[in-house]
Amino acid sequence: MRQTNQTQVMEFLLLGLSDDPYTKKLLFILFLGVYLVTVLANLLLMCLVQGDSRLHTPMYFFLCNLSLADLCFSTNIIPQALVHLLSKKKFISFTRCAAQLILFLIFGCTQCAFLAVMSYDRYVAICNPLHYPSIMTWKVCAQLAAGSWTSGILVSVVDTTFTLRLPYRGSNSIAHFFCEAPALLILASTDTCTSETAIFLMGVMILLIPVSLILVSYSHIIVTVIKMKSAVGRLKAFSTCGSHLMVVILFYGSAIVTYMTPKSSKEQEKLVSVFYAVVTPMLNPLIYSLRNKDVKGALKKVATRNFPCRLEICH
Repeated sequence: MRQTNQTQVMEFLLLGLSDDPYTKKLLFILFLGVYLVTVLANLLLMCLVQGDSRLHTPMYFFLCNLSLADLCFSTNIIPQALVHLLSKKKFISFTRCAAQLILFLIFGCTQCAFLAVMSYDRYVAICNPLHYPSIMTWKVCAQLAAGSWTSGILVSVVDTTFTLRLPYRGSNSIAHFFCEAPALLILASTDTCTSETAIFLMGVMILLIPVSLILVSYSHIIVTVIKMKSAVGRLKAFSTCGSHLMVVILFYGSAIVTYMTPKSSKEQEKLVSVFYAVVTPMLNPLIYSLRNKDVKGALKKVATRNFPCRLEICH
């Protein structure tokens, strides 16, 4: 039911990415394909890490946590977007919108933290290989993982508190395909300066600080790799780091544009959000697995154990 200007909005209308029927069908097919690949790739990666003892290392422990955050992050957004692409009524209750916002921030901010932690892990592995076992102990890994999840929860609590405490008594049309803080603040029927400042400061903590740590880590890594005498060693190091940097650029770049820069057009914001909300959770496991011989070896081992006859025929 549509709300008047005098009453608190009890539901929101998500305007989505397009009103064109053909475009909506195309987006449904693309989003469905991306989501299926995201679920299968992340679940497969987590199963491989858990099932292969050779992958029981700090790097894959963090990667497994990243896959879990990716999977939850994507599941929180895409299924609802798929339903709305085929539905004429794109309403979402205030409670469901709040829940989606909370989960979006928890899993999204946790991703940010794990990307920074993984860069530190690579820094220690490449720049201090002899001290790596003593530095990256399982106790330290558990503490870093717990800190990453805790930071996601902390940022989510602050951002959602400053977003949902505002009165929403005017328009209930969100120019987005899911509930995100910047899109919601536009609809608030009061001054949002304090909320925007709080969200900006949280963005500094969970976006700019990790990016700075990543840049520092990789600057040291690049210097160390250049000094390597072995061409094979340099190629291996650059291959691993290149995969990580590709993920970092895609995820952080699009997130910073949304949360840390002056407001752009609504269409541009929606397009940018597609990258970090839909595309990146799919790319993470693909980039790390397709470019990693250990993961490919574990996958081949599983395939050989389950389909030995077919593999023998193929050879």
